[in-house]
Amino acid sequence: MEIDGIVTTGYGRGREFLSQEFYSLKFKEKLDFKAYPGTLNIIVPDEYIDEINNIKDSCKSKIKGEDNFGGVKYIKAILNNEINGAIVFPEKTSHDTNYLEFISKEKLREKLNLKDNDKVNLKFKEW
Repeated sequence: MEIDGIVTTGYGRGREFLSQEFYSLKFKEKLDFKAYPGTLNIIVPDEYIDEINNIKDSCKSKIKGEDNFGGVKYIKAILNNEINGAIVFPEKTSHDTNYLEFISKEKLREKLNLKDNDKVNLKFKEW
């Protein structure tokens, strides 16, 4: 699956959960990179929501939560044909269903000079 979306500012919770050692260690183990403590938030067109929900529901890759932090499903993806990472689907989220959160080892806004409302492309690698 390949979709375009629009960069937006999140709530800052991605930084909090990716700073937790158990998430950090598991993502390193499963994805072969230490995730930058933060997510790139992307709004996707409503026409993709059903397909994204099907992918999320059938996704087998999951990290169990600890304490007050919920579990998170993830799927490998590529941003703008150059950045390997993953789309994460936290069990606990305040985002609408048309938000995706992308993680990688890089601070993406800085590396790609991204600002709110910039268009980006995501390619799902597996599901």
